[in-house]
Amino acid sequence: MAVTAQMVKELREMTGAGMMDCKKALVETDGNMDAAVDFLKEKGLAKAAKKAGRVAAEGLVKIAVSADAKTAALVEVNSETDFVSKNEEFVNFVDDLAKLALTTESNDIEAFKAMSFEDATVADVLTAKIAKIGENLSLRRIEKVSGDLVASYVHGGGRIGVLVVGNGAANDDVKTALTNIAMQVAAMNPQYVSRNDISADELVKMKNITLESALNDPFSLPKPILNDLLDKAVAGVWGEEDTAILAEKRADKSFNFNYLPNFISEEGKAKLAELAVADKENIAGNKIFSGLVEGRVQKQLKEICLLDQVYVRAEDGKQTVAKYLESVDKALTIAKVVRYEVGEGIEKKEENFAEEVAKQMGM
Repeated sequence: MAVTAQMVKELREMTGAGMMDCKKALVETDGNMDAAVDFLKEKGLAKAAKKAGRVAAEGLVKIAVSADAKTAALVEVNSETDFVSKNEEFVNFVDDLAKLALTTESNDIEAFKAMSFEDATVADVLTAKIAKIGENLSLRRIEKVSGDLVASYVHGGGRIGVLVVGNGAANDDVKTALTNIAMQVAAMNPQYVSRNDISADELVKMKNITLESALNDPFSLPKPILNDLLDKAVAGVWGEEDTAILAEKRADKSFNFNYLPNFISEEGKAKLAELAVADKENIAGNKIFSGLVEGRVQKQLKEICLLDQVYVRAEDGKQTVAKYLESVDKALTIAKVVRYEVGEGIEKKEENFAEEVAKQMGM
């Protein structure tokens, strides 16, 4: 019996299975709809296992908060496509998992998957959803937090979820402040709450990276150091063209040396950086250079540490998050911040969607 697109559509509506799975089921059962439904049920687990190898980098982040706002849980479940992340069944599934996460004893994802859920386990229900929805789904991570007050914020319809745990008075002003901070975290993505959270080893690593970066960008170095490097470059390191350009620009008293990199060849810039790296020990001992590196490190700290960041709603454009919190309640502290962004860190496979659709529709 010939399998038609209408038959595939009908079977898909009945079972929620993928289009190509429905077509295969109908072919295998010679178009018998009831037999095709049974075929899909029998192959459900095998289908789920097969799909498990496909990259799931879309999805949703959902949050559940206890009635007293002292406990909250954050869950990320991934799907292969953004389309599925808008599917009502998928949305409800992630919502229910977030609520279940409020009852978990730990943030261990495997232990969570083994928890009882809908007369089965979380893992079993996830497998069933994979079979029904027709895409690989991945329960990636969960986080349950507790404190005097927990504020939450979800951005982009579930693309980013943030929890902020505060210690202090749990009044309306504090709740509003923590919610504002959750929005700040969603937008600015700090890596740490405060500088105290950065280990000595991490700080040393940051300084070393900043130092190496400065050496490899010699035109950003203090003028005395740059001029010494330029003198070495024209003393047999650079080619004739770059040497002549430097001589011309030095002779032009009206020339702004900030624009010199625009006139030097890429090879010339690379050789200048090599000279700087080779003279690392001497340059690193220069007080002016040390000040430059320290200044850049401090700038980074203001960007990656929540309390040092400029509060995004600061009226003067200068007030830090720490000063904002102090203005609300001097005793208020941030105990913990959790930020999930859908798919972060997952390597996505680039595919031609039009070709994929054409391939699947070839009936």
